[in-house]
Amino acid sequence: MTRAPANLLALRSLLLTHLDNAPGPDDLEPAEVGIVGDADHRGGYHCGSDRVVTNDYSVVESPRDRAGLTLDAAALDVGGFDVRSAGRTHTLASFSVWCVGQCVANAADTRDIREIIYSPDGTTVKRWDRLGKRTSGDTTHRWHTHFSFFRDAIKAGRDQRPLFRRYLSSIGLLEDNDMTPEEHAWLATVHQNLTLLDGRNPIGQIYTRMALGQDATVSNYKPESPTLTSIAAQVSALQAALTALSGRDFTDEPAIVQGVLAGLTPERIAAAIPPTMAKQVADELARRLVA
Repeated sequence: MTRAPANLLALRSLLLTHLDNAPGPDDLEPAEVGIVGDADHRGGYHCGSDRVVTNDYSVVESPRDRAGLTLDAAALDVGGFDVRSAGRTHTLASFSVWCVGQCVANAADTRDIREIIYSPDGTTVKRWDRLGKRTSGDTTHRWHTHFSFFRDAIKAGRDQRPLFRRYLSSIGLLEDNDMTPEEHAWLATVHQNLTLLDGRNPIGQIYTRMALGQDATVSNYKPESPTLTSIAAQVSALQAALTALSGRDFTDEPAIVQGVLAGLTPERIAAAIPPTMAKQVADELARRLVA
């Protein structure tokens, strides 16, 4: 019995989480996102091994599909929506065109997608086919977009959400830091290892030695970049120099007087002496000249 695989169920849940009940005149409804074809459906990526037909294109045209054939369906249909986000309107058509553009550019997170059957305008039906076999589809794709995934990717359980996360992020319905539980656990481990620098674990000990410039196997090793040890020594030297300078008197009065007098003419010096002192200065000068 054809079944919906976990990785496509997770993708379906992602789209409904952010596009169902989204602001706008027409959000995405659960009934509009399908994986397994109905009971009468035979052949194609919506079917597993129990429903494929002779020379089924979803099996025979790619070794990836032949190797990955299981009871799992390998397709997702997305119905119409019209939502507002970040001041713009986003529809099934704009979503489909964006996804096709990423496939044409061969973005890394598109390489498990075999084909997209869609309408860019609600009238014309187009098909992007990674194998270049077909260019169109039936008229039902005016109001829903079909994604086929290579069956080996579905069989391997590979996460198919990254491309669609990028779309939701690009239209402002999903923050870039929205991660899976597995990604959160990985990031938490990295964070712990990078911040635990007090020697309680081996990684923390390594980063501590590196920061101090002690992570070397030879005694005469000299780090190319500043380390906490070398920076601490420089700070101590700077503090000592500042302390020494703070106790010095930088005022040289004789030099200041000499500089002032060097710029004065005899007439200016005489004019600067108060009348009450003029005779005293003249007598002092006469005494010095006689001596």
